Amino acid sequence: MDRWPYPRWIAHRGAGKLAPENTLAAFRVGAACGYRAFECDVKLSADGAPFLLHDATLDRTTNRRGPAAALTWAELARLDAGGWHGRTFAGEPPASLDAVAAFVRANGYAINLEIKPVPGRAAETGDAVARHAAHLWAGETVPPLLSSFEPEALEAARAAVPALPRALLLERLADGWFEQARALGCVAVVFQYTLCDAAVVARLHGAGLKALAYTVNDPASAQWLLGLGLDGLITDAVDRFAPALG
Repeated sequence: MDRWPYPRWIAHRGAGKLAPENTLAAFRVGAACGYRAFECDVKLSADGAPFLLHDATLDRTTNRRGPAAALTWAELARLDAGGWHGRTFAGEPPASLDAVAAFVRANGYAINLEIKPVPGRAAETGDAVARHAAHLWAGETVPPLLSSFEPEALEAARAAVPALPRALLLERLADGWFEQARALGCVAVVFQYTLCDAAVVARLHGAGLKALAYTVNDPASAQWLLGLGLDGLITDAVDRFAPALG
């Protein structure tokens, strides 16, 4: 990328601890705390509609049980995705990618879309999310950053819409991680924050890639990471970190 257009502080799953994660309510809470960049998880409904959900099942964050990919978007849209978090959010529906794009674009925010496929649908999800995102953010100066733990999903996204920036998500440093990020044409790597050190950051920056970390929730870790020169910190603690001061 010619320039890195994303704010350093990124709200995890919206404001996924103060409000029901991956819903528009969570995005609004994060925005009220001063955040201008958000991370969320995107998967596909049974009929191929991109929507926000972290888990493979609906059990934890909705009033329905069973695999998320078994329902159409029309069925998913009628669920309660907020009541589990508290009465204040009862009746909050799941968020479609379309609705999230409308909110983000209307407010001039940035977004990191984590491609979160259910098992067996990595390539299909990567392709669909990339194509849908390219349509929804057409003409915007700050495109969505597509990330995933699944190389197959990133490769499919790359094949579908090469122009959208991509980031490889890592929860451990296996042999060849750097080469894999390069081979996928990624502009960034997003690490579990304890994996970061000066050598890792220097290696990425030396190759023109950015280094981001998740999920950074305590001040000491944040200060250490900022001192390393991290380009992005994804946090649940939107009420404790002031992004303008980052």
